[in-house]
Amino acid sequence: QVQLVESGGGLVQAGGSLRLSCAASGRLYSSYAMGWFRQAPGKEREFVALISRNGGITFDPDYSDSVKGRFTISRDTVQNTVYLQMNSLRPEDTAVYYCAAKAGSWQSTRQSDYDYWGQGTQVIVSS
Repeated sequence: QVQLVESGGGLVQAGGSLRLSCAASGRLYSSYAMGWFRQAPGKEREFVALISRNGGITFDPDYSDSVKGRFTISRDTVQNTVYLQMNSLRPEDTAVYYCAAKAGSWQSTRQSDYDYWGQGTQVIVSS
Protein backbone atom coordinates (compact mmCIF):
# COMPACT_ATOMS: atom_id res chain seq x y z
CA GLN A 1 0.00 0.00 0.00
CA VAL A 2 1.04 3.55 -0.71
CA GLN A 3 -0.26 6.54 1.23
CA LEU A 4 -0.32 9.99 -0.33
CA VAL A 5 -0.86 13.22 1.57
CA GLU A 6 -1.22 16.54 -0.25
CA SER A 7 -0.63 19.96 1.24
CA GLY A 8 -0.04 23.53 0.16
CA GLY A 9 -3.42 24.52 -1.17
CA GLY A 10 -5.06 27.81 -0.31
CA LEU A 11 -6.44 31.10 -1.54
CA VAL A 12 -4.36 33.21 -3.91
CA GLN A 13 -5.00 36.15 -6.21
CA ALA A 14 -4.82 35.77 -9.96
CA GLY A 15 -1.22 36.00 -11.12
CA GLY A 16 0.07 34.58 -7.86
CA SER A 17 1.85 31.32 -7.07
CA LEU A 18 1.39 28.27 -4.90
CA ARG A 19 3.42 25.13 -4.38
CA LEU A 20 1.62 21.89 -3.68
CA SER A 21 3.35 18.96 -2.01
CA CYS A 22 2.53 15.27 -2.06
CA ALA A 23 4.26 13.14 0.55
CA ALA A 24 4.34 9.44 -0.27
CA SER A 25 4.84 6.66 2.25
CA GLY A 26 4.42 2.95 2.39
CA ARG A 27 5.49 0.38 -0.13
CA LEU A 28 7.01 2.51 -2.88
CA TYR A 29 8.11 0.96 -6.12
CA SER A 30 11.49 1.63 -7.71
CA SER A 31 9.65 2.23 -10.97
CA TYR A 32 6.57 4.40 -10.73
CA ALA A 33 4.80 7.49 -11.96
CA MET A 34 3.31 10.28 -9.89
CA GLY A 35 0.62 12.54 -11.23
CA TRP A 36 -1.42 15.58 -10.31
CA PHE A 37 -5.05 15.82 -11.28
CA ARG A 38 -7.67 18.43 -10.46
CA GLN A 39 -11.41 18.71 -10.25
CA ALA A 40 -13.15 22.03 -10.59
CA PRO A 41 -16.70 22.57 -9.28
CA GLY A 42 -19.22 20.93 -11.58
CA LYS A 43 -16.54 19.40 -13.79
CA GLU A 44 -14.86 16.05 -14.16
CA ARG A 45 -11.44 15.42 -12.74
CA GLU A 46 -8.70 16.12 -15.28
CA PHE A 47 -5.01 15.47 -15.74
CA VAL A 48 -2.59 18.26 -14.82
CA ALA A 49 0.97 16.91 -14.74
CA LEU A 50 3.00 13.76 -14.21
CA ILE A 51 6.54 12.64 -13.57
CA SER A 52 7.93 9.12 -13.66
CA ARG A 53 11.09 7.25 -12.90
CA ASN A 54 12.61 3.86 -13.54
CA GLY A 55 15.25 3.10 -10.97
CA GLY A 56 17.64 6.04 -11.03
CA ILE A 57 16.30 7.53 -14.25
CA THR A 58 13.70 10.30 -14.18
CA PHE A 59 11.84 10.83 -17.43
CA ASP A 60 10.73 14.16 -18.82
CA PRO A 61 7.49 15.31 -17.18
CA ASP A 62 4.26 15.79 -19.06
CA TYR A 63 1.69 18.56 -18.67
CA SER A 64 -1.77 19.36 -19.86
CA ASP A 65 -1.92 22.13 -22.42
CA SER A 66 -3.80 24.36 -20.00
CA VAL A 67 -0.94 24.49 -17.50
CA LYS A 68 2.12 24.05 -19.73
CA GLY A 69 4.59 26.86 -19.19
CA ARG A 70 2.99 27.88 -15.87
CA PHE A 71 3.19 24.74 -13.72
CA THR A 72 6.26 22.64 -12.92
CA ILE A 73 6.24 19.17 -11.42
CA SER A 74 9.30 17.90 -9.57
CA ARG A 75 10.26 15.24 -7.09
CA ASP A 76 12.55 14.74 -4.13
CA THR A 77 13.51 11.07 -3.98
CA VAL A 78 15.04 11.37 -0.52
CA GLN A 79 11.87 12.83 0.97
CA ASN A 80 9.58 10.75 -1.29
CA THR A 81 7.75 13.94 -2.11
CA VAL A 82 6.39 15.30 -5.36
CA TYR A 83 5.81 19.01 -5.85
CA LEU A 84 3.65 21.06 -8.16
CA GLN A 85 4.85 24.63 -8.51
CA MET A 86 2.01 26.72 -9.88
CA ASN A 87 2.79 30.18 -11.23
CA SER A 88 0.69 32.79 -13.02
CA LEU A 89 -2.43 31.30 -11.52
CA ARG A 90 -5.78 32.02 -13.12
CA PRO A 91 -9.31 31.82 -11.72
CA GLU A 92 -9.89 28.80 -13.96
CA ASP A 93 -7.19 26.94 -12.01
CA THR A 94 -9.55 26.87 -9.03
CA ALA A 95 -10.09 23.21 -8.15
CA VAL A 96 -9.34 20.44 -5.72
CA TYR A 97 -5.93 19.09 -6.64
CA TYR A 98 -5.21 15.39 -6.20
CA CYS A 99 -1.93 13.53 -6.12
CA ALA A 100 -1.87 10.01 -7.56
CA ALA A 101 0.64 7.19 -7.94
CA LYS A 102 0.93 4.15 -10.16
CA ALA A 103 3.38 1.30 -10.45
CA GLY A 104 5.49 1.24 -13.59
CA SER A 105 7.31 4.13 -15.22
CA TRP A 106 5.19 4.31 -18.37
CA GLN A 107 3.46 7.65 -18.50
CA SER A 108 -0.28 7.89 -18.48
CA THR A 109 -2.71 10.77 -18.23
CA ARG A 110 -5.64 8.43 -17.55
CA GLN A 111 -6.98 8.41 -14.03
CA SER A 112 -7.91 4.75 -14.25
CA ASP A 113 -4.24 3.81 -14.59
CA TYR A 114 -3.41 5.21 -11.15
CA ASP A 115 -3.61 2.91 -8.16
CA TYR A 116 -3.33 5.30 -5.23
CA TRP A 117 -4.83 8.71 -4.55
CA GLY A 118 -4.49 11.39 -1.92
CA GLN A 119 -7.39 13.16 -0.26
CA GLY A 120 -6.97 16.36 -2.27
CA THR A 121 -6.09 19.94 -1.44
CA GLN A 122 -8.21 22.96 -2.36
CA VAL A 123 -6.83 25.75 -4.52
CA ILE A 124 -8.87 28.92 -4.98
CA VAL A 125 -7.71 31.66 -7.31
CA SER A 126 -9.55 34.95 -6.97
CA SER A 127 -9.85 37.43 -9.81
